[in-house]
Amino acid sequence: MVFAGASALGFLSYILGIHSAAYLRADNVAKEVGFLWAPNWTILFMVLLPLFFAIVAELLAFWKGEARLKLWTWSHTSTRGDGWASQVQASSLSYWAVFLICVLFAGVFQWIGVCLVPLLEGGADYATSWGTLATVRPEVISVPLAIVFTALAYLYMCLCFYLFFAGLILLYTMIHDLKKIGLDAAALHQTGSRGEVHKLCLRLMRGVFRCTILGLLVALCMKAQSSYLTSNAGNILNWLGGDFSSVLAGRDAASNGFHYRMPTHYSSLLVALSTIVVFVYGSISIRAIAGRFQQPLWTMAAVVTLLFAAYLLIDAFVGFSILLGIGVVVAVFSLIEPGPGRRRSNDVGSKQIVS
Repeated sequence: MVFAGASALGFLSYILGIHSAAYLRADNVAKEVGFLWAPNWTILFMVLLPLFFAIVAELLAFWKGEARLKLWTWSHTSTRGDGWASQVQASSLSYWAVFLICVLFAGVFQWIGVCLVPLLEGGADYATSWGTLATVRPEVISVPLAIVFTALAYLYMCLCFYLFFAGLILLYTMIHDLKKIGLDAAALHQTGSRGEVHKLCLRLMRGVFRCTILGLLVALCMKAQSSYLTSNAGNILNWLGGDFSSVLAGRDAASNGFHYRMPTHYSSLLVALSTIVVFVYGSISIRAIAGRFQQPLWTMAAVVTLLFAAYLLIDAFVGFSILLGIGVVVAVFSLIEPGPGRRRSNDVGSKQIVS
């Protein structure tokens, strides 16, 4: 559904003629601000979020159908505690709070401030984007059509981000459920089930790690697009390529005389910090159980730190594109093979089970 919604918005932008459109800024810089050129509306919703939801759904099915049932049999607690449904119900206030924040602040208020007011009154507080293109190029799209299209886009966006934060709450609930089961390392060693428990816990942590990587990539797309709109580059590819070539040529970055407000920087930081909080909570919770399998957790933490540093340093210095490229490559590799040392840990776990 998320992929279909993004595809529908892209197709609608093509019909309206704002899929690829440039405007001439006051300093004679021609900037590409088309909808399909914005990674925070294309890559984010067509690739990253669908992958995030797929991983959360797979991890949830694994936890409900296999992991928690096995772990309860090895738990040192005398009772099985609350069921999964009751634990999800316990977070209902969190879901409602996230829903209201996403709809009201990320959706309605942000649409009014970033799109509706500039379209009706004009203004230069925010950099021109596909949403406000009608103010500088009314021959491409009219203001009424722009209002309707941006309203649909922001409604879709806020609902998708509600699902994203709901997925993070589910990940937190799974980790909290693991702690509530009350696994004891000494008791597991005596029963000979420690290796199997390690594999189940690390599988859960690898899923959390992959979701964290996708969450940070979402934040990267949001901040990169916002930074590009305030730059002097003609399109986002030239912006990244120009930064890389500046390093090779030893040039300084071109100064920009325009100073725009960038609310996406703040919202992307919230996304990044939220995903990292869940990852840190999972790492701390599982480390006590993982024992000798702590090496994959440290490797995961290093990857998350690298990607978060790449996010923070976007457009902060000449050559940021190199760090950004390294971070994206490492992130893609980590999505394909989460948690180095997986094969070795499985082999060791198998030996423990046999012994």
